[in-house]
Amino acid sequence: MKGPSYLHFDKKGYPWKPDIDYRDNPELYKVGKGEQGVLICQPYKDEIGKYWRFKDEATARRSSEQIFALFLNYLDTKDFVGADMARKYLQMGYTRARRYANYRGGKKYDKENNYELLERGTGEVEKAHAAEIFYKVWKDAESDPRYALMKKAWKLKYG
Repeated sequence: MKGPSYLHFDKKGYPWKPDIDYRDNPELYKVGKGEQGVLICQPYKDEIGKYWRFKDEATARRSSEQIFALFLNYLDTKDFVGADMARKYLQMGYTRARRYANYRGGKKYDKENNYELLERGTGEVEKAHAAEIFYKVWKDAESDPRYALMKKAWKLKYG
């Protein structure tokens, strides 16, 4: 498949839905791969998303600390969905900041030229520093033993 995945997005088959409250219906949540569902699952999208920023190193540090604090709170309250969503926002902080570090304006594909890949190395150095910050905090979250146990149990129970 050539070009970005959103060109062939299967909205009906996507397991995450914007009209579901995943706190009230956690059994409907799927862990998925990577960052899937991160910009859809409520109420977590609103709770976590308002802190998600990667403009520069200082902003990324503040943002990742705020999101990691939410992650820990979700773990403390045994809210796996919230913890997983916070982990996804940390991962997305890394991947989006890297995209802006690699490509000018964060644009990876040339829409006007049949979605050809644009030239790498044209991005902003400051975003690479932001990505490093998010990467470390994301990995700290992912390696938390409570999170790992909850994730394993969740996958066994809900898939």
